[in-house]
Amino acid sequence: MSIMTVEQLTPGTSGIISGIQGDTTIRRRLMEMGLLPGSRLTLVKWAPLGDPAECLIRGYKLSIRRAEAALISVDTKQME
Repeated sequence: MSIMTVEQLTPGTSGIISGIQGDTTIRRRLMEMGLLPGSRLTLVKWAPLGDPAECLIRGYKLSIRRAEAALISVDTKQME
């Protein structure tokens, strides 16, 4: 399965962002933080209690909630 959400990734897995779901407000906020389609995203780790996730995107680390991670689709096949 090559298209999955960030929520489904395991730490250390990378992918190319293929889309962001959700309402306009959430999509806009995530895109303003640098989560743009075509950008490479690496899941660094999940917090000890499972929320939030630490991601590496565009050269910086970004923490996002699990609910937000479920809205971001990534293509892991392009990274192989």
